[in-house]
Amino acid sequence: MTNLVNDVAETVAEYPEQTAISFRDTDISYEAFWHRTGQLAAALRDAGVEPGDRVGVYLPNLPQFVTSYYGVLRAGGAVVPMNPQYKAREISHMLEDSGATAVVALADLVPFVREARDDTGVEQIVSVGGDAEGATEFDAFLADEPMETVARDDDDVAAQPYTSGTTGTPKGVLLTHRNLGWMTRHAGDVMEEDYGPEDKLLGVLPLFHIYGMTVVMNAGLYNGSTYYPLPEWNAETAMGLIQSEELTIMHGVPAMYNDIINHSGAGEYDLSSLRFVNSGGASCPVEVINRFEEIFGVELFEGYGLTETSPITHANRPDARRKGAIGQPIPGVDAKIVNDDFEELPRVEEGPIDEEEVDLDEIVGEVVVSGPNVMKGYHGRPGANDEAFTEADGETWFHTEDLGYWDEDDFFYVIDREKHMIVTGGYNVYPREVEELLFEHEDVADAAVVGIPDERRGESVKAFVVPAPDADVTPEAVTEYCLERMAEYKHPREVEFVEELPRTTTGKVQKFELREREQADD
Repeated sequence: MTNLVNDVAETVAEYPEQTAISFRDTDISYEAFWHRTGQLAAALRDAGVEPGDRVGVYLPNLPQFVTSYYGVLRAGGAVVPMNPQYKAREISHMLEDSGATAVVALADLVPFVREARDDTGVEQIVSVGGDAEGATEFDAFLADEPMETVARDDDDVAAQPYTSGTTGTPKGVLLTHRNLGWMTRHAGDVMEEDYGPEDKLLGVLPLFHIYGMTVVMNAGLYNGSTYYPLPEWNAETAMGLIQSEELTIMHGVPAMYNDIINHSGAGEYDLSSLRFVNSGGASCPVEVINRFEEIFGVELFEGYGLTETSPITHANRPDARRKGAIGQPIPGVDAKIVNDDFEELPRVEEGPIDEEEVDLDEIVGEVVVSGPNVMKGYHGRPGANDEAFTEADGETWFHTEDLGYWDEDDFFYVIDREKHMIVTGGYNVYPREVEELLFEHEDVADAAVVGIPDERRGESVKAFVVPAPDADVTPEAVTEYCLERMAEYKHPREVEFVEELPRTTTGKVQKFELREREQADD
């Protein structure tokens, strides 16, 4: 393999008339899609983009994102996917850090690129969805004729996404053609049958994020499937599209499934066309999985991965599933649970365990992984790379910073992020355990738990709760509910009702914002 997109070129040759992208009643064939990626590649080359150069793609889920992604790769460049919710200050870091020389941006977002431009090496701006000062409109930018795909080595960088920044400054993740190509070909291993030309994929996961980029867009197009992009998340729109177009595959994050099950009209939609539904990006509460399956009669499988692993490392499958687990390592990926000395911790006989009956500190350690999907490293961060990798047993292991345990059947269970663990009165509290209990309360629609300063205990547990619509519940009642069902030291000593939780675009709760909000109130 010399370039990730060569895999897609083979699909184009096999299914030229098959619909690659279906967007707002417009179908784009594989042949037409491929022609436009070649035109964009030629235009980028003519604008001075050379092999290895970074090109920012600053778009929501639109056909032009797909074209831009593959066009940049065909030109030999590397894609820097950028969150369209970011403003000038946020993209300035990404553009400066990556050294991007060109940006394809939504017309409404071009002013942010211009504002950040003086601090970056950006020379060319291409606008999508209209004209914008300082930019060339997308269709006008395209070259008359497509160019051939530039050959790249397996170890060359294909994409440089940035970590979400939930715990600090976002880091550029160097994903190679080998990383993304391997993941593209193996993403379907988590299903009973691989993606195929008969499949229709719901495109709700943002394409700037590795989950949507690889598991939905890349894997779908590699296998001849049809991609249905949605620029904005809306539970009703998503359910309506699944029903009307009889979509077959949905990948989403827990917040999306939580929105669906809490939608007042959820039971009116028929989602039976879905043959595979998966949740990733963050831990999915078991109660959310159960309620989704009860409403729609469709199984919801949980998987696990990170930007740094392209992303999938673990998955539950139709023939190997345990609710509450992130699944088993996918074929080709190694994983284990280790302590601070990088020693393997003992496995439990079978999970998930009753966390009230087991000393978690004896079995919980960090999840580490190794495989062809693990990133080349962080861009320009030698210190972070030293911390991220450990050489042992003839393999290079990546530290996920996620805490969990494993069982004798090789199922893994993630308890929480290492940085989220709360130490109260000398006891360790894993926020996810408390959150799982909160989700079981009929009057709780959403919840997040953080540690807050406590003079006597060091930290104490605080829960931020979004009440269900028309709920008749008080913070005191929620506290009592938890106290009756778990150890006294684990229950939230404070409960605050909020209208919504601060989340990243991919549904992860930004707990640092909750902590900052708490400090600001003190």
